[in-house]
Amino acid sequence: MAETTHATWLTQEAYDRLKAEYEHLSGAGRLDISQKIATARDEGDLKENGGYHAAREEQAKNEARIRELKAKLENAVIGQAKDDGVVEPGMVVTAVVAGDEMVFLLGSREVAGGTDIDVYSEKSPLGAAINGQSVGDTVTYAAPNGNAITVTITAAKPFEG
Repeated sequence: MAETTHATWLTQEAYDRLKAEYEHLSGAGRLDISQKIATARDEGDLKENGGYHAAREEQAKNEARIRELKAKLENAVIGQAKDDGVVEPGMVVTAVVAGDEMVFLLGSREVAGGTDIDVYSEKSPLGAAINGQSVGDTVTYAAPNGNAITVTITAAKPFEG
């Protein structure tokens, strides 16, 4: 099976935040969970030990997040979007999509951090259709249901978090 990796565009701030999370989860976070498992194991019968099972579930979630962060950090492209009116990852795009105005970030949810802005991946049907287009351009893409969706880009500015 061929492995495919996709670059994840991140701001330096988002990269630093994810790296700190990765270091915590793979260091102190792992140690803390291991101690919880050991403490619960010492309580006896593992079949009916809710604390043990909860700690093992926490461990599985922690390890999954570590793998996710590692992949994102290894494949990260760090930079700042240019304010040139061209839609690219890291831009907040205003567009009329199927007659409705939408404002969203093109890129990764990790970049948006704690903001409430909608995020579309540049790999999504909408993101792929507008990536590389300029303000004023109109494009059409096929929605997952097969309908043709028309998009007119009205603004594109770098995300400032």
